[in-house]
Amino acid sequence: MGISNRARGTRGRVAAGGVAMATALLAGLATPAMAGGNGHGHGPSHGQVRDYHLTVMGTTDLHGSALNWDYFKNAEYDDSAHNDVGLAKVSTLVDQVRAEKGKRNTLLVDAGDTIQGTSLAYYYAKIQPISRTVEHPMAAAMNAIGYDAAAVGNHEFNYGIPYLRTFEKQLDFPLLAANALDDGTGKPAFKPYVIKTVRPAHGKPIKVGILGLTNPGIAIWDKANVEGKLSFGGLVEQAKSYVPQMKRAGADVVLVAAHSGADTSSSYGDTLPFPENAATLVAQQVPNIDAILVGHAHQEIAKRVVTNTATGKPVVLSEPLRWGERLTVFDFDLNFSRGHWSVASVDSKVLNSNTVAENPKIVKLLAADQKKVVEYVNGVIGTSTQAMSAATARYEDTAALDFINYVQAEAVKADLTGADADLPVLSIAAPFNKDAAIPAGDVSVRDIAGLYIYDNTLLGIKLTGAQVKAYLEKSAEYFKPVAGPGTYPADQLTNAVTPTAPSGTPDYNYDVMGGLDQPLTYDIDLTKAVGSRITGLAYGGAPVTDDQVFVVAINNYRQSGGGNFPGVVGAPVVYNRQLEIRQLLIDWVTAHQTVDPALFSATNPDWQLTAGATPLTVTP
Repeated sequence: MGISNRARGTRGRVAAGGVAMATALLAGLATPAMAGGNGHGHGPSHGQVRDYHLTVMGTTDLHGSALNWDYFKNAEYDDSAHNDVGLAKVSTLVDQVRAEKGKRNTLLVDAGDTIQGTSLAYYYAKIQPISRTVEHPMAAAMNAIGYDAAAVGNHEFNYGIPYLRTFEKQLDFPLLAANALDDGTGKPAFKPYVIKTVRPAHGKPIKVGILGLTNPGIAIWDKANVEGKLSFGGLVEQAKSYVPQMKRAGADVVLVAAHSGADTSSSYGDTLPFPENAATLVAQQVPNIDAILVGHAHQEIAKRVVTNTATGKPVVLSEPLRWGERLTVFDFDLNFSRGHWSVASVDSKVLNSNTVAENPKIVKLLAADQKKVVEYVNGVIGTSTQAMSAATARYEDTAALDFINYVQAEAVKADLTGADADLPVLSIAAPFNKDAAIPAGDVSVRDIAGLYIYDNTLLGIKLTGAQVKAYLEKSAEYFKPVAGPGTYPADQLTNAVTPTAPSGTPDYNYDVMGGLDQPLTYDIDLTKAVGSRITGLAYGGAPVTDDQVFVVAINNYRQSGGGNFPGVVGAPVVYNRQLEIRQLLIDWVTAHQTVDPALFSATNPDWQLTAGATPLTVTP
């Protein structure tokens, strides 16, 4: 398959466009506010204090979002909040800021996770990998928009270090990661920081230091790709080493691009000595940082002020959500006195991509790539021996959810080592999309993706038999009680109102659990009280005991507490490669070519709704 075999540099790269040069120049001359000066941006003289306004824009967690497109819906992206995504939208926002502030007074930075997450990114990693002659669409777009630096995210390593190095060479700006160390040399594997020189219309240039920090969890999540090659230190520890170096190198402003969330926590517990989300700790514990562009957590933080404990000075944090849905804008007010620039104040805000149109120059730049990827997503990747529908998955055992559980459990089991490798593996899946249907015959990427409409990643945790039963009891709260055997319409049984779900328990908070090597079987007796509905729980035909230990394949939303299921948040994590479950399903079909429910779905149901010992009949 051939797409975009243009050599890098011949792609018709555009300047981030849409704004007349004259307008930007005039704005650049007018922006500096001169205290005690003549209002024209002249440099300091006679000991007077001069002011200057610097703007640094930031994105993060773009995850392969170049255009405002949902590849699985084959339509423009939209969600319940009507967010838009993609670098083409970001480009328009960036142009507007540059026009307002003057391009010479602005910088543009990213906080990582760029090359994984959409079908566009997958295509250029697996179907037609980038090379010396095949440029990554994200590189082309970011170069065209005019980024100045980017931190390395954890998902940058998903496709291996050589792939990342190829991407790095295609960029017109540096990838930064002060805490990614080469195991062979002990030195940084990427540039730790860069100092950009901003030149006001008049006066002494300003040096802006940008420090990149990545996530220590890479050592766990991408162990297969980095073990023995790279090690990852703590964000605070490395920042304490490099910020003083940046100041000695003349940095007037210090900005950190941190691929690490603001709220201190770790999905991997104490497995590593360094926390996963440490941006606030960096602000508190490392002096002389003015602002931090936060990434990784997929949160929207317009502005958060953290006080540095050593200096008492404020540090401003901002995180622009994800996928190009927002653009952070840091505004730095600088004073010049005694021959030096200093930061007087920092403000920040986020701009919303859904307020602007896509930059047509970026759309045109990526048009050929987009066409090929859309054709791929709608193309055939395998066949199914029979149709599978999720329409009834809320209230009866279906092959559609069995398929999800099988692929999840198989992926977790293949990665287990030591004593954990001998444990039975279970898996949970929810009926996310009752409209999902896999046809008999040809199956496309879009067909498979419809089964799993969220961007959850896969984990494996250890639960006891007692915890498995408690989990299933929580799940069974989804159902309304019945008086006895009979035939019931589905809406009389599902979406029960609970104290935590006053509008009814959503479908995504009902989980089906299944076994990999042996079936996990159970009944849900709706004549019993909530908390005692699970009966006949067995694995491989033998009753599950309270102290029996299982590995359970689970999504990150559940594992982090989503739905408030018992026992999972503190459970030992034995698998976490941060791989998207939806992509795992697509990869499985691509690799196996044939989907045969006989492989993963039993003839007899593994679970059923009952009234006592009598199965219920449920109608749509």
